[in-house]
Amino acid sequence: MAMTMNGEVQLAAPREAVWAKLNDPEVLKACIPGCEELERTEDNGFRAVAKMKVGPVSARFKGRVTLSDLDPPNGYKISGEGEGGVAGFAKGGATVGLSEKDGGTLLSYDVEAQIGGKLAQLGQRLINGAAKKLADEFFANFAKAVQG
Repeated sequence: MAMTMNGEVQLAAPREAVWAKLNDPEVLKACIPGCEELERTEDNGFRAVAKMKVGPVSARFKGRVTLSDLDPPNGYKISGEGEGGVAGFAKGGATVGLSEKDGGTLLSYDVEAQIGGKLAQLGQRLINGAAKKLADEFFANFAKAVQG
């Protein structure tokens, strides 16, 4: 099952500060809902473990995240895949863009993902709702982290 999502969030911080936080594993770990581990790897990426619950399905996903097309401080592409055992798998990517707006920074994102296994059997509406909720939570946490 494939899904797409996009949006933007206005942050009251300069673009360079937002860029720095987007590349800081401690900040990302604190902002990603359910994230238990996030370690930088030598290849512009991270190893991650996150616990998620979507409807009746709970899983601990272990995976890799890679950053590419780095264009500091304008944006990057983030892609990753994770295995959640019997719950299934998730893989996908997002293009993240930063631009100056209203004395702060506008962060825009465009996400594409595929999921399989038990998760995919839950249905598009439940999955999309859960994905939107996770994105909203992440950006609310990230906005707090960026604004100190």
